[in-house]
Amino acid sequence: MTTVRVMRLLVSVALCHALVGTAAGCTWGPGPGAAATPSGAASAGPAPTVPAPAPFPDPEPQDVEFTLLAAGDVLPHGPLNDSATGAKGIDYSPLLAGIDPWVAGADLALCHLEAPVAPPGTEPSGYPVFAGPAELVRDLGEQGWDGCSTASNHSADAGYDGVAATLDALDRAGMGHAGTARDRRESHGAQLYELRRAGRTVTVAHLAAAYGLNGYDPPRGDWSVDLIDSRRIIRQAERARAAGADLVVVSLHDGDEYVTEPTPHQLDTTRALARSRQIDLVIGHHAHVPQPIEHLRGGPRGDGMWVSYGLGNLMSNQGADCCGTWATAVGLMLLADIVQPPDEPARVKSVHWAATTVDLDAGHRLHSTRDALAHPGDGQLTVAELRERLRIARDAAGDAANEQRTPPRPTGEPPRVVPRNR
Repeated sequence: MTTVRVMRLLVSVALCHALVGTAAGCTWGPGPGAAATPSGAASAGPAPTVPAPAPFPDPEPQDVEFTLLAAGDVLPHGPLNDSATGAKGIDYSPLLAGIDPWVAGADLALCHLEAPVAPPGTEPSGYPVFAGPAELVRDLGEQGWDGCSTASNHSADAGYDGVAATLDALDRAGMGHAGTARDRRESHGAQLYELRRAGRTVTVAHLAAAYGLNGYDPPRGDWSVDLIDSRRIIRQAERARAAGADLVVVSLHDGDEYVTEPTPHQLDTTRALARSRQIDLVIGHHAHVPQPIEHLRGGPRGDGMWVSYGLGNLMSNQGADCCGTWATAVGLMLLADIVQPPDEPARVKSVHWAATTVDLDAGHRLHSTRDALAHPGDGQLTVAELRERLRIARDAAGDAANEQRTPPRPTGEPPRVVPRNR
């Protein structure tokens, strides 16, 4: 008898014993290829009918869990662009590489592109009127960012053509965008991201708005750049939920530059959004230094809304020489842990932060500050300087959220970027 037939017989004996109660009540006929019962031999009678095993029950529905990562301002000053330029052209990837594990480990990664992309046929420019190289968007997409907010005080620096060039570049990179629009119809829709987890699809809506445009008017009517209006943002959130969004995230470009404390306008806006019970998370930008993270009353289920008033700079040329404080070389990565139990709404379960810093003297290399401390000597920053920058981040973030020291790990496939209506 072959090994396979022996194994099948043993399984059959075990199954019959479980169903009949004793192996003695089971009768086994010859298997394929066995000799037939000799003529005249005593017959054991017909074999009993063995009932089919019960089907396995459907698996219990599981919680959907994933991590959203957001970071500070991406501001392409001229010296930063020079550091990215080499014999083979412009490449920001070596500058960005210090946070590769953090971006790769997030399920949904949202950056803030403060400057527009230079329109075709024009040269990039830095401060005070920005128009960044399109390669910056390409390299952010290659690093793993899924989308960017684009509403800032510099959104109109390159006019309507700059708005269009920015969104075209993000589209080519397969990235989403929120806060600016090429036409009125596009301005009506939130940027949606669909994450498939545990047999379900969770949809995240992203909205963005800025406090102003440095004295410029919106390039093509008020629809081309979203300006902060709490009631309008709430209406946008309501429309996004009606369109199927499970979670609504809002990026706000607001505050006083180089000031850690939120302004009254920031406080009033975020509290209005929390009271509306339409917004799950607010991500802040513009101050160029880290600002506090708080848990406000309100939120969609009345159990609070997380807000980071300002994440500082992710990449820029700012430091003590230009701005009077090394806090401008410090940023926060915000990590929001999101859960959706079966048959319940999605919610932000917890929020953490991790510090970033830019090593200006090493050619604008971006680092996770903790990772840089674990590998001293990889750049121009001393251990003492790195510790001071970590202290700046910790003091600014406050006590509401804890520091996360290691990158997250993805929980599934990358999100689907849903094209905005045009």
